[in-house]
Amino acid sequence: MLPELENKVKSMGINRKIKNIIRLMTDEDFRFRYLAGKGYYRRMCDRKYLERFYKAHLGERLNLDAPKTFNEKIQWLKLNDRKPEYTQMVDKIGAKKYVSERLGEEYIIPTLGVWDSFDEIDFNELPDQFVLKCAHGSGDLVICQDKSKLDIQKIRKKMAVYLKREYYYYGREWPYKDVEPRIFAEQYMCDSESDQNNLTDYKFFCFDGVPKFVMTVRDRTKGKGKAMHRFYDTEWNIQDLDLDYRNEKKIPEPKPENLDQMLEIASILSKGIKHLRVDLYRIKGKIYFGEMTFYHMSGVETFVPKEWDLKLGEYINIQS
Repeated sequence: MLPELENKVKSMGINRKIKNIIRLMTDEDFRFRYLAGKGYYRRMCDRKYLERFYKAHLGERLNLDAPKTFNEKIQWLKLNDRKPEYTQMVDKIGAKKYVSERLGEEYIIPTLGVWDSFDEIDFNELPDQFVLKCAHGSGDLVICQDKSKLDIQKIRKKMAVYLKREYYYYGREWPYKDVEPRIFAEQYMCDSESDQNNLTDYKFFCFDGVPKFVMTVRDRTKGKGKAMHRFYDTEWNIQDLDLDYRNEKKIPEPKPENLDQMLEIASILSKGIKHLRVDLYRIKGKIYFGEMTFYHMSGVETFVPKEWDLKLGEYINIQS
């Protein structure tokens, strides 16, 4: 009866909320993802959770005993590659200190303030343009381009949600577990007046200190699912990997003039680490550090074509 009910709901065009209720009743993978997002599996051991997490997202069994693909090895790394410094490296505030000690302050976007709670922020002391972020999360930010138009109450509600998020529990990305929840403000950065709030993000996929590929991301401000992705090797040859699921023709972007410098930075930061994604910005010709990520898409990326999952996985040496 349930499949028949689901088909009837689809034909009637009933709203998304009702459809999701039906999916909760009929789709065990959807149900797991939904309940995991609500924190229902916090007490489940990491290995068992990741096996279920992997199946719920990719529809496949996770092989942790002999992992071969990129996604499988990311899950293996979550369980087996744990060093204390990884916590500082994913802490958005601590990472700045980590990078500046190895590369210098010139690569760091200036921090304007750090607070334990939203109510500690004195907006009068902030410039007209700035960015608010959380130290313990990913993608939790508020961009202010004109402080006179800022809706403080709306931002307070957003930041309250962000501060309560426990990023570790959903993907069991253990370095986040001990990151102290804090809010910080960064200097607003743009590449040009005509292209504000649309920086190109250069994401370097590194393996044992060697960058092998770089993914560029643009147009995030156009909305969910509309960002443009390009994937290159280190010689700036565009690859056939599609990560934005639009199957559009991949037109190469101009090779950045200081690509070699960015590759050197990525190599320094990833030295001695089985896999690390190093994110950098190039703003008005100058390089700035973005963040470091150990588990790209939490190890449930949908690669198109699928062969890339195995190809990238071959670069992660879990035997060393």
